[in-house]
Amino acid sequence: MSNLDTRPDEVVCASGGADLEVLTPREVPLGGPRAMRVRRTLPQRSRSLIGAWCFVDHYGPDDVADTGGMVVPPHPHTGLSTVSWLFTGEIQHRDSAGHAALVRPGELNLMTAGHGISHSEVSTEGTDVLHGVQLWLALPDAARDGEPGFVHHAPPAVERDGLTARVFLGSLLGETSPVGTHTPLLGAELLLAAGARVVLDVDASYEHGVLVDTGSVSAAGAPLAANDLGYLAPGRSTLELVAGDEPARLLLLGGPPFGEEIVMWWNFVGRTHEEVVAYREVWQSQLVDGTQHDGRFGVVADEPLAPLPAPELPNARLRTRS
Repeated sequence: MSNLDTRPDEVVCASGGADLEVLTPREVPLGGPRAMRVRRTLPQRSRSLIGAWCFVDHYGPDDVADTGGMVVPPHPHTGLSTVSWLFTGEIQHRDSAGHAALVRPGELNLMTAGHGISHSEVSTEGTDVLHGVQLWLALPDAARDGEPGFVHHAPPAVERDGLTARVFLGSLLGETSPVGTHTPLLGAELLLAAGARVVLDVDASYEHGVLVDTGSVSAAGAPLAANDLGYLAPGRSTLELVAGDEPARLLLLGGPPFGEEIVMWWNFVGRTHEEVVAYREVWQSQLVDGTQHDGRFGVVADEPLAPLPAPELPNARLRTRS
């Protein structure tokens, strides 16, 4: 998914922080006045990263007849991986590395931009309700200039008393995803029955984020409402989750503190102001008379939508945090 803000904030990202935080979302439109809206909980001024997770958009359930669904034209990425996860609906993915795939509920699509990629995302004609999340992962310096790639994985359901889990990245509940990543990570969807209490064994070196989709949850004794993202600092080897009076669905995200400073602007993750300016210039140079020409970010084949121009840079130098 693209960050379609016409005036995207500069986000200076560094790891570290408090032992516990509750991050509430802000609404961001994906395009024009009738476009679907997403709830963005990461990045925020108080926290930019949870492990390598650097971007969390949460949307729906949306009636596509009202919102028009997801219509995201070809746009570029560098230095990150995108993680698409749906609860309801279907999205067509196309990218400039030649991958075309459907995003379906309970199935992971992970696209790695590396040196550069462009892609489009459009909800399918048969989708009436669209509901899911779009997540980004910052790539470490050693991997951020690598070749682009794409992986699809449908994780099996893991059943416990009052719990159904799908582990799409990393390891949890004895289940390990076969999908490789450039930093250690955890990503899982958890469904809790009403009133269910579960205690999960987790990696004590990880930061963890609990994104509540439906219902309410107590995470490590802290209440979280629907759409909240709860942050838990490293140092816990177990995580207690207790559902409220209704069934709850949540995503559990995690990873060790990233340990690298990054600058994230629009759809680019870089390390310096000059890098981000150069990424933008290269993308704009590939757009001629509303069509996409070959270059660093490639061309999305068989895509009828015109590519998305980059917004203007802010009138200030993009800074890294010392």
